[in-house]
Amino acid sequence: MVVIAEIFLSAFFTLASGELFNLALPKGIYSQLQTWTSKLQLIEAVLSDAEEKQITAKSVNMWLQQLQDLAYDLDDLLDELATEALRRKLMMAQPTQASNPSLFRNLIPACCSTNFTPRAVQFDLNISSEIDNITERLQDLLKQKSDLNLMREHVGGTRSRRTGDEIPPSTSVVDEYSGFYGREKDKQAILAQMCLGSESSSNRRFRVIPIVGMGGVGKTTLAQQIYNDEEVKNSFDLKAWICVSDEFDELAITERIYKQISSESCEFKDLNMVQVKLREIISKKKFLLILDDVWNEKYGKWDVLSRPFQAGAPGSTVIVTTRNVSVASIMRSVPDYHLDQLGNEEICSILGHHARGWQNFDAHPDFKEAGEAIAKKCKGLPLAAKSLGGLLRTKKNPNQWKDVLDSKIWDLPTEHNDILPALRLSYHHLPSHLKRLFAYCSIFPKDYEFDKHDLVLLWMAEGFLRPSETHNEMEDVGFQCFDELSSRSFFQCSKTGAESRFVMHDLVNDLARNVAGRVCFRLDAESNVQDRDSLFKARHSSFSRHEFDGSQRFEAFKRVRKLRTFLPLQDLKTYWWSSYLTNQVVNDMLPQLHFLRVLSLSGYNILQLPNAIGNLKHLRYLNVSGTQIEQLPESVSELYNLQTLLLRGCSRLTKLPTDTRNLINLRHLDIAGTEELQEMPLGLCKIASLQTLSKIVLGGGLKVNELRGLSNLRGALSIIGLHNVMDAQDAREANLTCKQGLEELEMVWSSDFDDSRNEMIEKDVIELLKPFSNLRRLEVKHYGGVEFPSWLGDPSFSQLAHILLSDCRNCTSLPSLGRLTSLKKLHISGIKGVKTVGNELCGVGGPHVGDAFPSLETLEFVDMVDWEEWSTNLSNDDANFGQVFPRLRELIIDRCPNLITISLSRLPSILVLEIHRLNHSNYREDEAARSISTKAERIRVTAFHLAPLSTFIGNQKKRKAHQPIRALSDGQSSNRAESEKVKAAKRKPIFQPCPASVATLATSSSATTSVEAKDSKEQPSAAREVTRSPRVQKTT
Repeated sequence: MVVIAEIFLSAFFTLASGELFNLALPKGIYSQLQTWTSKLQLIEAVLSDAEEKQITAKSVNMWLQQLQDLAYDLDDLLDELATEALRRKLMMAQPTQASNPSLFRNLIPACCSTNFTPRAVQFDLNISSEIDNITERLQDLLKQKSDLNLMREHVGGTRSRRTGDEIPPSTSVVDEYSGFYGREKDKQAILAQMCLGSESSSNRRFRVIPIVGMGGVGKTTLAQQIYNDEEVKNSFDLKAWICVSDEFDELAITERIYKQISSESCEFKDLNMVQVKLREIISKKKFLLILDDVWNEKYGKWDVLSRPFQAGAPGSTVIVTTRNVSVASIMRSVPDYHLDQLGNEEICSILGHHARGWQNFDAHPDFKEAGEAIAKKCKGLPLAAKSLGGLLRTKKNPNQWKDVLDSKIWDLPTEHNDILPALRLSYHHLPSHLKRLFAYCSIFPKDYEFDKHDLVLLWMAEGFLRPSETHNEMEDVGFQCFDELSSRSFFQCSKTGAESRFVMHDLVNDLARNVAGRVCFRLDAESNVQDRDSLFKARHSSFSRHEFDGSQRFEAFKRVRKLRTFLPLQDLKTYWWSSYLTNQVVNDMLPQLHFLRVLSLSGYNILQLPNAIGNLKHLRYLNVSGTQIEQLPESVSELYNLQTLLLRGCSRLTKLPTDTRNLINLRHLDIAGTEELQEMPLGLCKIASLQTLSKIVLGGGLKVNELRGLSNLRGALSIIGLHNVMDAQDAREANLTCKQGLEELEMVWSSDFDDSRNEMIEKDVIELLKPFSNLRRLEVKHYGGVEFPSWLGDPSFSQLAHILLSDCRNCTSLPSLGRLTSLKKLHISGIKGVKTVGNELCGVGGPHVGDAFPSLETLEFVDMVDWEEWSTNLSNDDANFGQVFPRLRELIIDRCPNLITISLSRLPSILVLEIHRLNHSNYREDEAARSISTKAERIRVTAFHLAPLSTFIGNQKKRKAHQPIRALSDGQSSNRAESEKVKAAKRKPIFQPCPASVATLATSSSATTSVEAKDSKEQPSAAREVTRSPRVQKTT
């Protein structure tokens, strides 16, 4: 299939907009543009008919391919002309450069000089010959159009359905309650095979249950239901889910199993050592392992992978999902479980649910006939029903459902890659602008997790997005398009749970490759000779980054003439800390790809970019994140079309191009994680289009008030060097209050608290840097004022979920944060002037009614060296308040040597309590202290003398409802401590405290306490490991 409409319309839109006609072009070129416009209108009228006929008419398909090539070439030519307009506009805006004739001439292409002629254009930019070539090809296509008898667009055509295909806003979100239809018997049958609660009668210590079925039939969904079943959770000590996919790499799979089960990274790269470690962890433990989407047919590979599994306890189970019976035959220990297609009743339920939220069509007779007929066409595939249901959401008329049923595309034969007509039909009914966006996603390999925001930036760079009537910003248009594709089930949320991470189902990925055709090319193991021979027609290419990528790997690219996309992707099956790309590729090959719009070298261990990169005039997206470059070449500032510049994690980067301000189309500049970058180029904040500026370093002539011009800032902003602000009014002029798109803000002063610091100025500065109330995360570091700003803790910040206050050593009190209703995590460290923390932290004393910190889940106090007392007890005068910390799950106190008293109100939800490295402690035994809940699943105390923890936890069947924390200071009687040790020794379990020990205490919700002593050399990261319910065995 050929995706043509949107690339064609992109070129047509540029011509029709009239922008190019405003340039000082010679009359010959001007007349040609007018001629093109009229001819393109004739072709545009028959596009819908051609795209539908190409399925069965090969001649129409070939005509569309020629038109597609012409559309891309035309789009490139028009973009080149528009780029010249940008250069001229910038030149006129900087008249001072005219004083430097040499520089002036370098900035002006020959085609823009005063003696502009077609011959000069042909000599310098070959534009004239390109125009002649396009004119000739366009005329030929018009002649073929007449011979093919293509019809003008009629009512009911694809493009006329654009309005009808739009998804209402309420349905543009991924359906998270899709239901589990028709698979309960399958689930119970597999659970019976697993013999839950009993040991295996087989000689093997683990059983392998293959679930076999065609793609899209629901194998993964069924496995997920089993994996998350409560009975299963109670029956296994360890669980892991591994998506294997095409490449069966024994080492990589073993590493991933080890990482999931142990929650630790694997430092070994030797298969034997990794398997030994895995065998130790699962030894005599009952485990459940899901190997999803397995394609390996070599018994030897499975035999090697499975050897550590023999150490598991009887009853351990491996569930394998695969499309291939031969794969199952080499792995199974019990008969395959064949997952058949669902019955029409279940498919009707899925279709009705996703189409209109109906259980079936019985109560909707107008839709019943067409709905059930469409369900039959799904041929039992849940994925097909879900996709078509998303399509039918916008079809509110029964006749529209019949149109879908009667579509000729149903009759397409099923191909070897299992792309069904149902999925093709869902694609066919997409609006043309979504078709191109979806087809572009064929550059992603199967099972690849892509980020929603990253994909939108790529779409924008490729020219797929244009402002609409409802959205002025291209990014917003992209997010809306993404949500539409998600609601139609072309994208699915990743199983990792990350909110912005998505994947495409295998069938959907096959569909994308099928419709994209030769335009998108993946340089991977499955790329055959034919693919490489047709590469010269490709416009977009991606490939998995290897540890070493030499020039030979990219030999095929020598045949590419007009590639737009060069995109390396992280191979999720291999974990390279860094990859190496030969200089021949960077310095020789890439500069020859003149039409690149997307260039990524992210993750490669490159040291510099060639100066010739400035010749890539079409470039919109440049990603060198995670590389070793120290500075970008100055020629980057000549990339006038550049929209996105990503430098995240370039730890050696020290300098940005001096004339970065010339990048007048730059919208996203990500320089997070560039600690060596201590100075910003002047004029950077004059780029009014900037939406992402992850970091700004004040000083060297750059003032904080220059932020006032960046009204479109979004996402995260880190302001470094606030100690350089000498006039507090500059902070007011920064106008952060009006930057509604900011969600994360970091304010950083110098960590050097010398005499040059002015506490009063810093207090005024932070007061005047009040952000907009949409803020979700706030971090304040090295602030030198004596008190926090009045706005910090204001209830109007209703979305603020994370606060970090670090090394604000001059502050003598903490801000009132208890009225922040969305605050989930609070980290306070290094505030050395605070001695007492009381109810002021909770916001007591104001008009607030209700709980204090109603949503807080994690609270950390670190390095509070002068802190002596913490009390949250409420008096009768505080009757307006409810509970304090009602949802607090984790409380960490670390390196607070002088803390003597903790007197807390009830903590009903506490699960984790950690107290580390206190010199001495003596907690009061008043009623408030006794009210601390004992629901904690882990209590850990390190590096100080402590009385037996049984005085805090004890036997839950005999103890009082609440017990205080009580610790011994170094100055208390050793006899008393010894006596307590004797008493504790008579109990089971026991806790033996000593200065050089780390104690872990885990409790279940119903029974006794178990204690495990550990060496104090255990790393803090390990100490943070949360012990779960015994239903899921904790591993360390």
